Amino acid sequence: MNTRSEHESQDRSIVKIAAHLPDLIVYGDFSPERPSVDYFDGVLMFVDISGFTAMTEKFSTAMYMDRGAEQLVEILNHYISAIVEKVLIFGGDILKFAGDALLALWKVERRQLKSIITVVIKCSLEIHGLFETQESEEGLDVRVKIGLAAGHITMLVFGDETRNYFLVIGQAVDDVRLAQNMAQMNDVILSPNCWQLCDRSMIEIERIPDQRAVKVNFLKPPPSFNFDEFFTRCMAFMDYYPSSDHKNLLRLACMLESDPELELSLQKYVMESISKQIDDKQLRGYLSELRPVTIVFVNLMFKDQDKAEVIGSAIQDACVHINSVLRVFRGQINKVFMFDKGCSFLCVFGFPGEKAPDEVTHALESAVDIFDFCSHVHKIHTVSIGVASGIVFCGIVGHSVRHEYTVIGQKVNIAARMMMYYPGIVTCDSVTYNGSNLPAYFFKELPKKVMKGVADSGPVYQCLGLNEKVMFGMAYLICNRNEGYPLLGRNKEIKYFMCTMKEFLISNCSRVLMYEGLSGYGKSQTLVEIEYLAQGENHRTIAIALTKISFHQNFYTIQILMANVLGLDTCKHYKERQTNLQNKVKSLLDEKFHCLLNDIFHVQFPISREVSRMSTTRKQKQLEALFMKILEQTVKEERIIFIIDEGQFIDSASWTFMEKLIRSVPIFIIMSLSPFIDIPCAAASAIMKNRNTTYVILGAVQPQDILNKVCLDLNVRGIPKELDTYLVEGSCGIPFYCEELLKNLDHHRVLVFQTIESEEKTNVTWNNLFKNFAKPTEDLKKFTLGLEEGNEEVCNLASGVRLKNLSLPASLKEISLVQLDSMSLSRQMLVRCAAIIGLTFTTELLYEILPCWNMKMMISALATLVKSNVFDCFRNGKELRIALKQNVASFEVNYRSLSLQPPSEGMAHGEEEELRELESEVIECHIIRFCSPMMQKTAYELWLKDQKKAMHLKCARFLEENAHRCDHCRSGDFVPFHHFAVDIRLNTLDLDTIRKMAKSHGFQTEEEITFSRIETSKRSAIFSENLSSEEIREKILSFFDIIISKMRTPENDIIPLESCQCEEILEIVIMPLAHHFLALGENNKALYYFLELASAYLILGDNYMAYTNLNEGERLLKILKKEKSWSKTFEWTTFFTLKGQVCFNMGQMVLAKKMLRKALKLLNRIFPYNLISLFLQIHVEKNRHFHYVNQNQQAQESSPPGKKRLAQLYQQTTCFSLLWQIYSLNYFFHYKYYCHLAALMQVNTALETQDDFQIIKAYLDYSLYHHLAGYQGVWFKYEVMTMEHIFNLPLKREGIEIMTYVADTLGYIKLLMGHLDLAIDLGSRAHKMWSLLHNPNRHYLVLCWLCKSLFLKNRYKQLIQVLGWLWDLSVAEEHIFSKAFFYFVCLDIMLYSGFVYRSFEECLEFIHQNEDNRILKFQSGILLGLYSCIAIWYARLQEWDNFHTFSNRAKSLVSRRTPAALYYIGLSRYMEGQVLYLQKQIEEQSENAQDSGVDLLKNLENLVAQNTTGPVFYPRLYHLMAYVCILMGDGQNCNLFLNTALQLCETQGNVLEKCWLNMSKEWWYSSSELTEDQWLQTLLSLPPWEKVVSGKVNMQDIQKNKFLMRVNILDNPF
Repeated sequence: MNTRSEHESQDRSIVKIAAHLPDLIVYGDFSPERPSVDYFDGVLMFVDISGFTAMTEKFSTAMYMDRGAEQLVEILNHYISAIVEKVLIFGGDILKFAGDALLALWKVERRQLKSIITVVIKCSLEIHGLFETQESEEGLDVRVKIGLAAGHITMLVFGDETRNYFLVIGQAVDDVRLAQNMAQMNDVILSPNCWQLCDRSMIEIERIPDQRAVKVNFLKPPPSFNFDEFFTRCMAFMDYYPSSDHKNLLRLACMLESDPELELSLQKYVMESISKQIDDKQLRGYLSELRPVTIVFVNLMFKDQDKAEVIGSAIQDACVHINSVLRVFRGQINKVFMFDKGCSFLCVFGFPGEKAPDEVTHALESAVDIFDFCSHVHKIHTVSIGVASGIVFCGIVGHSVRHEYTVIGQKVNIAARMMMYYPGIVTCDSVTYNGSNLPAYFFKELPKKVMKGVADSGPVYQCLGLNEKVMFGMAYLICNRNEGYPLLGRNKEIKYFMCTMKEFLISNCSRVLMYEGLSGYGKSQTLVEIEYLAQGENHRTIAIALTKISFHQNFYTIQILMANVLGLDTCKHYKERQTNLQNKVKSLLDEKFHCLLNDIFHVQFPISREVSRMSTTRKQKQLEALFMKILEQTVKEERIIFIIDEGQFIDSASWTFMEKLIRSVPIFIIMSLSPFIDIPCAAASAIMKNRNTTYVILGAVQPQDILNKVCLDLNVRGIPKELDTYLVEGSCGIPFYCEELLKNLDHHRVLVFQTIESEEKTNVTWNNLFKNFAKPTEDLKKFTLGLEEGNEEVCNLASGVRLKNLSLPASLKEISLVQLDSMSLSRQMLVRCAAIIGLTFTTELLYEILPCWNMKMMISALATLVKSNVFDCFRNGKELRIALKQNVASFEVNYRSLSLQPPSEGMAHGEEEELRELESEVIECHIIRFCSPMMQKTAYELWLKDQKKAMHLKCARFLEENAHRCDHCRSGDFVPFHHFAVDIRLNTLDLDTIRKMAKSHGFQTEEEITFSRIETSKRSAIFSENLSSEEIREKILSFFDIIISKMRTPENDIIPLESCQCEEILEIVIMPLAHHFLALGENNKALYYFLELASAYLILGDNYMAYTNLNEGERLLKILKKEKSWSKTFEWTTFFTLKGQVCFNMGQMVLAKKMLRKALKLLNRIFPYNLISLFLQIHVEKNRHFHYVNQNQQAQESSPPGKKRLAQLYQQTTCFSLLWQIYSLNYFFHYKYYCHLAALMQVNTALETQDDFQIIKAYLDYSLYHHLAGYQGVWFKYEVMTMEHIFNLPLKREGIEIMTYVADTLGYIKLLMGHLDLAIDLGSRAHKMWSLLHNPNRHYLVLCWLCKSLFLKNRYKQLIQVLGWLWDLSVAEEHIFSKAFFYFVCLDIMLYSGFVYRSFEECLEFIHQNEDNRILKFQSGILLGLYSCIAIWYARLQEWDNFHTFSNRAKSLVSRRTPAALYYIGLSRYMEGQVLYLQKQIEEQSENAQDSGVDLLKNLENLVAQNTTGPVFYPRLYHLMAYVCILMGDGQNCNLFLNTALQLCETQGNVLEKCWLNMSKEWWYSSSELTEDQWLQTLLSLPPWEKVVSGKVNMQDIQKNKFLMRVNILDNPF
């Protein structure tokens, strides 16, 4: 038979169904009645394979997601399919798979048994042979034990109209089990009957002491015996053994022809989920997974097991009932088998597609129901049930032609063992007990027993069922309040309560406060806190917690309330209760009616004739009237506050009573409830809509609260930022999720605890460069127990841990599975595809990878999933980033407004409307994100390995085309010319894309080349030598003005239409792409994109993210180290260059220098290490420079370097640019030569690139170097060369950007050098140009420096206008750095300018909220400035404790020295704070005041002497030096410094400092005394900007609002 038709037959659904069933059923001809019985003879083989349960356990508790069900299936089926194949070859029929065991049958006539037993023994020995030679995989110890039996066999078929089951029963079945139990590893045991019936001459056996069964050693056929002929003869007896026509087939059932009737009857024997999977082609392999389920093992023992007909009807009755009970809660019978004198049903809750909420509770309820029913079935002697919950393997086990869906795992074994070792009761394990949500009195802990094959089952409980009498005092709140553990993140909710309680206590009407939230949101904890706060003298608080059982008990909630009100809850005995009741109700109720209270309070008043005649309804009414009277009376004496936890379990009778109660008696009811599953009863709805009800829907707690919670739970002062992000994202703000994730981390020993080291002590290396600990809020310090100052601990992650890949704890996986299984199959498919892409994805990519979907289907499904909170959608990356910073808070719902809506028709219409709106929103939003990372991880784990790879590949192919900078940035690589150097093959691109990319990398079309040539040939001396500096200045400014006017003309197509989108591309293209390549094992491509990411984050100013991506890159580089090729060399170079940049930005110059030198070495540009090679190199480079500058024209005409060479040159310019700045920071004399060489090499390398931007950047850097070194002629020359270069640039977009960069950089240089007017002129032009170019990343920097220039010039109106622009930009772009700079300037205005723009409190609040922001935290200078300003504020107010807090924070940042203006602004503020502290030390005549003063003066002098400190800072530094001198009694130097500072202010036009210096000079030399609180008085009179701008305050008066430094302490303290 040809293979094609074989494949076709395999695809038929009847063949697929037959693969799940034995031939006995497939070819059986049974009567339709149930039960039906059939008798035959045959040989049974029972094969037990041990070792799989242990392996399942190992996989199910694995730490990482990538080791799962699939490997388990592969290993399992590798062994089992080999056994199945042997059995089929030898003519056997596999009856059942029971986990990791199987039962096979050879059905023959009685007379053929002798021969067939020989065949079966041969088969058994060959099965053992399979495993003797095999190496065990995954440390798996596989052992096979075989038992054989022969004789009469009975088959029983039973079931209901939807499902059928079959069993084989009889002595042979019992014998085969006993035989297998006697077998040791690799044994074959024959039952006594089998030994009687076999051909003894053929078998060598070994007797087993005290047993009639025997062990087979080997077969010993006579010499003439031909086994093949014998086997062929034997197989003729077998009805369905493939004949010679089909000799290649293992099983005849593979050739079944389609037969709808047969198919329908066979389908009944297969579980529903299997039928679904056979029908749905999409879900191949969907059913094999490691999955949290609940196992219910039911065992029925019979009074008389011999007669099949007798026990058949009992099994039939039990089966029908079990099925009907399971169906309600989506449970299924997986297997039924007959062993050990009983019939066992293996039932499972939570199979794929069948997960339901409250699974454990439902399983226990079902178990008790089944127990109660089966105990009363005729002929059933004992019912035993074991219930266990946990992760097991659910999947298809066996061979492609014969397999079954089964469950394997330790939990299956535990349930089976509990069932056998605790007969006659319902037992459960501790996991089931803890997860049941049933009250503790439903269970009883049982004595432990040693159970075979179970190392430690933990505590075992008996489930007593739901028919026990409920006792009083059993309904207290579940949680206890812990004094040392505050309620976190629920201030708003507590505030709601406090306000409502105040209203209640002063008013005369009822109040109801309802908190609704899903499980895990902390409702119970909130109520515990409320109970504590509700205690008071004139009112009584009653707090109860309900459970699911309460709902089924009529009037239960009110019973508990009344028992508390009447003081019955503390009574030990019913007689005591009776006496109490009599005293309480005698005035309200006639004695003959006391017996009404018997049932509700479990008392025994004699029943009167009147009551016995009453109907139930009348009795209920009488009771309610009595309770109402009691409550009315009680409320007159003291108010009642009634607190109910789990309010969704209030029974309807209690709701009805409460509804009447709140109308007639003033009572305060507070309840927490989960959302109602069904529509609440009318009374509950009426309470919700009552005007005195406040209904609050609990939201998630905020990220900071999750961090606080983790630090409290772990008792530490900080956790790594990576762990904080993992827990905040993973928990979604739900406290329970956070606890479960923490327990899981602790279980896998991921957390490491260390004592905090002080920053000074630590030696900085690359690995500890970012000691980025997220810390709890200050007010939490008092709660971290037992930690003294020096002994505080932080939590760290064990090395090599990848949080992203950690598997989820079972409890959380279960929550996601419940949600997944409640979806339709198509929506499940969509969620699973989205999970492959990642947490965040675009609709375009999702559409690309969804199999056979159209756009409309996808949008509709997405809208539904957004509505059910599986996804969130966002219009752009900015919206997403804002959403991730904060969780949705709690909010109040006004149900009265809902009750005014039209009835249900309108509601259905409203839902449709809402869905339509959501669809249009999804169409607008192209970014979608999973609401919960748990869902993404859970859905991701459901894929099989091959499918995952195929999907990752699809994603990577789609994303690769967009993996470059945005159109605004001309689509290049983030690492310049990266893909030319590394030759990463992109997808085949169309010509337009190639042209676009070529353009972005500097290739030009012919027209452009001729155009630029014409332009460049005109290059001439634009600035003739006789121009004055004023004329040059005017020429430069008017040039920029012309450019701005041309940019504003619409016909010049220069302006980009939108701003830079690179950040969005990083998040939704490049980062996912790197992870797709990691998943595909394409390490070189993954490395390429991690380096791109690091480079991009550096461009965006995010050093921390650059660092984390470089660490990913480093891991991959180590793996790829074995391969030697040029591309890897370039990747190493890029890696070291980027590392150098990160270290430079973090102020770690020694590390940075080391990295940059390594990069240059790899690029064959070794930077000299000693003076000889240094001077040699300088000589070489000067000649090179002379050659480049003088041969400029020829260089223009020579061809530019190739792309690979350009990639290297760009890296070199970056390295040299950073190196000269690093060397300029050092005081050593010879370092200035290194510094000059690096700057010169940067210029020469840039000239070699022939790239305008690189050349201009190098010229400006060279000019700045000479500026700072004080060589006027040289810097002027290079600034002129820069201007000449840009005058000749074409008016294209790139040219305009270069011109803007020049205006921007020149403005910054002029500010640094103290040319404030020119800095303002250039800065304001750069501001206009960047804003026209839509480039916020450059724009905000211009505004920052413009603010500083205007601030020093006292141009307040312009300053406030620019600050307004800066604020608008920071808000529009969600840009934290510009917002921080804004507040920095606001603090400066208050400290030095004499008015208030934003209040001190607002600035301080900003710092508290954002000091842990990764961009600010690892940005050299900005936090140093902010902390120092706050420290100065407190020092001026003489609040020294606060001063030290902020001064110490600033001090830890001082060591991050970078040659940047921002750092020096921050540093000068820090020094000012130290000077003010010195004044305090001198005033208090402190011992080390003299030393502090000398050190301070030395530090200030060093700062002034240092090259990199721009002259703009000198006036302030000299001012501080003067103050130190006068404090220390050195009047002469004080005068000198003051005059120097004044002269500098005059030159620079620094009005702010000049004004303050004059006031200091006048003050210090006057005889007037300073009052203690002078600065406080000044503060109180600081006018807000509104008053200044409206003219209500005189500008001259503002100038006087300066802090006057106190000096008249002593004449000379030293």
